[in-house]
Amino acid sequence: MSIIRIHHLGLTVTDLEVSADWYSAVLGFVRSGEFTSPDGARRKLFLRHDSLPVRLGLCQHTAASPGLFDETRPGLDHVAFAVHDVAELRDWEARLLAHGVHYTPAVPANTLEGSLVLVFRDPDNIQLELIAESGSVAR
Repeated sequence: MSIIRIHHLGLTVTDLEVSADWYSAVLGFVRSGEFTSPDGARRKLFLRHDSLPVRLGLCQHTAASPGLFDETRPGLDHVAFAVHDVAELRDWEARLLAHGVHYTPAVPANTLEGSLVLVFRDPDNIQLELIAESGSVAR
């Protein structure tokens, strides 16, 4: 028995349309499907990105708890996306700035020697990262 890959990541959001539009505009994802439960208690939108083999699922629950995401509670801590190299990481900084997304400029990753990480958050405060790994930094 083996696990061969991550099929999709599911994130709970407070406003499905706002989040889907943000992930599309800022990160370049495109919508690839949707689902509404028969009782209307939850709605999901699936997003894909041309350079990722994994889909991103955004889910809005009608009975959601109030408040934004907090990585100090059990569950998801963050999602990290790899980029080709440092030059591309710098391009992402410019893109985030152009979209008015607050971010921490790329700094050395504390657990991946020689790598750089850029940290920012989505509309629900979910921490996202873009990483140029050490093997790609010299490109």
